[in-house]
Amino acid sequence: MNKKILRAAALSLALCLIFGAVAVPAYAAKKKKDRSEITIGIDPGHQSKADTSKEPDGPGSSTKKYKVTGGTSGKYSHLAEYKLTLQVAKKLKKELESRGYKVVMTRTKNDVNISNSKRAKKLNKKCDIAIRLHADGAASSTAHGASMQCSSKKNKYISKLYSRCNKLSQKVLDAYCKETGMKNRGIAYRDDLTGTNFSTIPVTLIEMGFMSNKSDDTYMAKPKNQTKMAEGIADGIDDYFGF
Repeated sequence: MNKKILRAAALSLALCLIFGAVAVPAYAAKKKKDRSEITIGIDPGHQSKADTSKEPDGPGSSTKKYKVTGGTSGKYSHLAEYKLTLQVAKKLKKELESRGYKVVMTRTKNDVNISNSKRAKKLNKKCDIAIRLHADGAASSTAHGASMQCSSKKNKYISKLYSRCNKLSQKVLDAYCKETGMKNRGIAYRDDLTGTNFSTIPVTLIEMGFMSNKSDDTYMAKPKNQTKMAEGIADGIDDYFGF
């Protein structure tokens, strides 16, 4: 191969590198959203008075469930679940906003009457994801720890959201348990949750701990621990979005 051919090959390679480098931005992946462009929906579970009138458990469903129940209460703290969820929700809102997110809450007080389907529809309008806050209860006082309730692959209403709901559930649970030290009880897959079935955005429900267990109950009732609970959930949301 003579020198002219070598020079031509080198020039051709240089031009490819130059124009290839210039062309990359045109094919670059879509820029990741900043936190300020993301809105988090928070649903503090339950309310002060149950509404036992019924609504479909999903869009067009013939199966009816109570619109909203009053929830459980602390066996040792005597704190009502609907009060706990709102206390944590307010701290979570503050934490998320301090990180730059926008936040929408389904309720900001306990004396309301908002069905589970209406809660989902409210968050669907403006939010990128929805976090439903709850606490567990059991007949046995030994049951303890946190878990998530997520729609399954076979959910006939939001199966297309499964992978994102599952990812959100795992990220939030892992970060929450890491921050609080709560036992990680894993993810339960359920397709009978009205507030989940009416969602059109990735959604998960966290059972933050057992109000029937002394350790969990007394932990969750303390404001300083509620701050850690909120931080853990926020960390999981950060992980979900890749921050």
